[in-house]
Parts: sequence; C-alpha cells; structure tokens
Amino acid sequence: MKKLIFFLAILWFGLTALNNSVKADEKTTAVVGHVISETIKGTDIDISYIMEKELEAVAHQFMIESISILQMYLPAILDGVASDMRLKADHEYKCKLLEKGGMNDGCN
Repeated sequence: MKKLIFFLAILWFGLTALNNSVKADEKTTAVVGHVISETIKGTDIDISYIMEKELEAVAHQFMIESISILQMYLPAILDGVASDMRLKADHEYKCKLLEKGGMNDGCN
C-alpha cells in the first residue's frame, strides 16, 4: 500500500510538473481517475474494454484529421486523376483512329 501511495505521489508530481506542456482533456482525466480509484478499491475492471474504447476515440480523431488533410490536398489529387483520365481517353481515341489504317502504334 505504501508503494502504491508513493507511486501515485510520484505520478501526481510528474503530471503537475508538466502541467504547461501536457494538456489533458476532461475525458482522459476522468478515465484515468476512474481506473486509479477502482484499482485502489480493488474492484475488478475490464481494462481491455477501456483500452478498446480509447483506441476507438483515437482512431476517430485520426480519421477526422485525415479528412481535413485530404480536403486540403483534394484539388491536387483531382487534377492528377483528371490528367490520367485525359491520357487514357486520348490513347483510346488514337487507337480508334488508327485501327482501320493498319498502323498498330501500341494499341491492342
């Protein structure tokens, strides 16, 4: 029990020392507080379920950030796709024009 209290004191000191550089949101603070309090009480909690939900939240945040990045670069991506489609259309048109002339210039 002394080791646990010592560990929590060290943890508290570490978190308060880094208070300006680490900004935890209320959800994270609530989850960590709940896990610590339930561990101290000796209650058997499902850590894997908590981790699963936290990973889902992180994945959701990653997806939102990815969509923002995609939105920022979408014009360049669409220009590349349009360019590829123009090249393919030009190639098909060239092959259509050359198919009766007997010239097979890379067309199958």
